[in-house]
Amino acid sequence: MADPAVSETDFDAAGLAVRLRAVTKIYDNRVTALGPLDLDVAKGEFVSLLGPSGCGKSTALRLIAGLSAPSAGTVNVSHHANKKDGRHPIGFVFQEPTLMPWASVRENVRLPLKLSHAPATDADSRIEDALAQVGLSEFADAYPRELSGGMKMRVSLARALVTDPDILLLDEPFAALDEITRFRLNNDLLDLWRKLHKTVVFVTHSVFESVYLSQRVTVMTARPGRISREFRIETREPRGEEFRTSAEYAGYCREVSSALAPSYSGQRSA
Repeated sequence: MADPAVSETDFDAAGLAVRLRAVTKIYDNRVTALGPLDLDVAKGEFVSLLGPSGCGKSTALRLIAGLSAPSAGTVNVSHHANKKDGRHPIGFVFQEPTLMPWASVRENVRLPLKLSHAPATDADSRIEDALAQVGLSEFADAYPRELSGGMKMRVSLARALVTDPDILLLDEPFAALDEITRFRLNNDLLDLWRKLHKTVVFVTHSVFESVYLSQRVTVMTARPGRISREFRIETREPRGEEFRTSAEYAGYCREVSSALAPSYSGQRSA
């Protein structure tokens, strides 16, 4: 739902990619999943939504993506993409890769371009670029059954990137992966963010992941989810293993964990 009081010019002038104001979501079973929630995300920012399961993190992403409508409040999203050339303002990476098992990696990545009726003349080059960005050029003709869990998630990420979105939404994409693969994909995601300058909103329930990846961590309460605390992770860039093993990183993790603890207490008493 766009806010008529916020013009596109004003939104751009503020340097915002996403703005949620007094947003709530109540489902048909009368469960209030979210809100009221206020959130601003600047263009090019990497923000994590951190909170316990069921607090409305994924619901917030779906509202930003336009996959669901708020019950109340307003959602504004920066729109600069031209759908006629297959671009889309938002790319979405779900927790499960949701790949078509009968289609090759190349054809799985092609799907958004087909759905948007993008010109076929440049589709192949865009697919090759997306696969190169996630390190899967050599696996373009492979099928999902031949891929590891981490590689499947890379395909899902390439599929989101092939439309050249301004905003990338990721819903716990690495939660099911082993720790070594997760660390590697965290590093690769940061490299992509630095290179492509996308706005990223990342949902996770991992304190360690949120601190490592984000410029800003927003801690959400138990359902109905609201933002209880925010932390700016101010450290030297580019981040890498040196940061992950530093006292600075451990200190941020302690602070965020302390802020998150009441959310889990509220969840147990709910």
